[in-house]
Amino acid sequence: MTQNPNTPVDSATPANVDEDQMPQGEITRLGALYSWQSILFVVLCVIGLGIGICFIFGVKIGGRIMLEAQYYWIFIGLFGAAAFIALPAVKGQKSVPWYDMVAAVAIMGISFWFSTYAWDMVQAGWANIPAGIIIYLLMLEMARRAGGLPFLLVVIILGLYPLIADRMPGVMMGIPYSFDRMIEYHVFNTEGLMGITTKVVAEIILGFLVFAGILLATGAGEFFINLANAGFGKYRGGPAKVSIVASGFFGSLSGSIFSNIAGTGSITIPTMKKVGYPAHYAGAIEACASTGGVVMPPVMGAIAFVMAITIGVDYAVVMVAAILPSFLYYFGLMLQVDAYAAKTGMKGLPADQLPKGRDVMKRGWPYLLVLIFLTWGLLYMRWEYYAPWYACVLMIALSFLRKDTMMTPKRLFETIRSIGVLIAQSAAIILPIAFVVSGLTITGVTGAMTSSLVQMGGDNVYLIIALGVLACFVMGMAGLAIVAYIFLAVTLAPAIIEIGGLNEVAVHFFIIYYAMLSVITPPVGAAAFLAATIAGAKPMQTSFTAMRLGIVIYFVPLFFLFEPSLVLQGDLTPLIYVLPSVIVGIIILAGGLEGYLLGVGRVRSVLRVPLAISGFAFSYPGLYGTIGGGIACLIFVGLVWMDNKKVAAGAAPAE
Repeated sequence: MTQNPNTPVDSATPANVDEDQMPQGEITRLGALYSWQSILFVVLCVIGLGIGICFIFGVKIGGRIMLEAQYYWIFIGLFGAAAFIALPAVKGQKSVPWYDMVAAVAIMGISFWFSTYAWDMVQAGWANIPAGIIIYLLMLEMARRAGGLPFLLVVIILGLYPLIADRMPGVMMGIPYSFDRMIEYHVFNTEGLMGITTKVVAEIILGFLVFAGILLATGAGEFFINLANAGFGKYRGGPAKVSIVASGFFGSLSGSIFSNIAGTGSITIPTMKKVGYPAHYAGAIEACASTGGVVMPPVMGAIAFVMAITIGVDYAVVMVAAILPSFLYYFGLMLQVDAYAAKTGMKGLPADQLPKGRDVMKRGWPYLLVLIFLTWGLLYMRWEYYAPWYACVLMIALSFLRKDTMMTPKRLFETIRSIGVLIAQSAAIILPIAFVVSGLTITGVTGAMTSSLVQMGGDNVYLIIALGVLACFVMGMAGLAIVAYIFLAVTLAPAIIEIGGLNEVAVHFFIIYYAMLSVITPPVGAAAFLAATIAGAKPMQTSFTAMRLGIVIYFVPLFFLFEPSLVLQGDLTPLIYVLPSVIVGIIILAGGLEGYLLGVGRVRSVLRVPLAISGFAFSYPGLYGTIGGGIACLIFVGLVWMDNKKVAAGAAPAE
């Protein structure tokens, strides 16, 4: 099964996938390439991108540089209208009905009108409540289409919180606001739409979304899959390892778990099933690999940019901090699929079915060059969100080196449409979060909740962390990870930092990782459910398998929370002994979970749980845990080695 790398993101529906089971917002209704709605959508996106480039690079329009609020409203108008054209109101809707055109015209007209009062908004607090209510309602509808009903409920409940804040019990009590006053803050002030959320999508990640669209349109998706095949396809369980590597790269570029599963999963899952992986196992591998991609450098997802703004650090700091956690996560995942392949006797793909590494690199070196350039621009030059725009120019120039990748008029149109879908979906997800931020901020409830967590935990930082883990899971299941992070970053993070004296970057990454876990964790497990649909497997079985395969991601946040050197913060000297113990511990943990220990052999049933526990103890930062876990590891690894020695000698080990 193959997929054209130039297929627009919005038009690709994986084989064997029921559209009703796809996440809302992952399927668009733009129709044929040159349909009227597609052309209108592209026109809106071209205008929006042109104005965005002018604002970001300080180009004057009409003899002056736009005010920030003026640009924000123009962005909301253009890409809000694009979202109503592209995202269906109901599942399976193929055409754009009249009411969506009315909504598109309304959000664009009102937003453009507001942009003319940008200066008055900033200086005199100008507001028009009736028009603001219309914008508020249209944003809620965008949230429903892009994030589904659970996300909409989170936005509505937390957004309307100021209306009832004075009637809430205990620490939930806050400063009340009338409906008109609430709308004023939600829509017109920097606490709401004119604040951090719009800045994230309209300034910071805009260039990265364009870069991802251009990179994938020129064939990067196919290149990364071929590169992974050339490097890992010949080894046991090769297709699963290819899925992990390809999904890691693809997820880092797209920043979307679900787009990642739909894009690479439609290729990798059938291949894994073909070589012997059960359907639920293949789906679980893809779900785990795609989930880790959104926190994998260099691009990562929108949540990384929100974190950078929230704690006031350069994006480069966040990107560097994510390196070791990503490595450990994918290392653990790779070990488990290798153990499964070894245990079941799987072989790699024949050499004649695999691309040659030299040929892949010969054709795909421009993609690696551009990624290196982007990383250099982010880390060394500190270009921040200018870097992806420069990388876009370089990628377009390099695309003309080959006829099959050069930006022809048709491919350019396809690329802009794909980029527009990425931006419209991102805007529809991120912009409504402004109401959540505003609702929590203006009522003062965030400070009260922080104090409450401190009181509940007393001086016990472990209890506060346990409460935080629970909160991350609940919030992650209720909506999207980015919503959970924003809420917990202003409530939970200060409490953990205050009581434990822990590193700020490590604490915020801890929250991001645990908030993300809901997409593979039962009973919600949206990413695992989507992968199960593609694989033709049972959703809950796939989700439980994904939970086991992704076990490292459940533990790694605790590791770097108490040892910030693992996120490259503070004194890095402990890495000399901490990193090797974590790596060895993960190897032993994976061996216990899968029943096969790398370099030793099969693990009999009674030894699997104690082996996994000893591996976790050895990898957990802390002198006593490492010593105790190390002794236990030596004992249990020795028992596994003796069992396999008996097998080699022809005697069956005792169960």
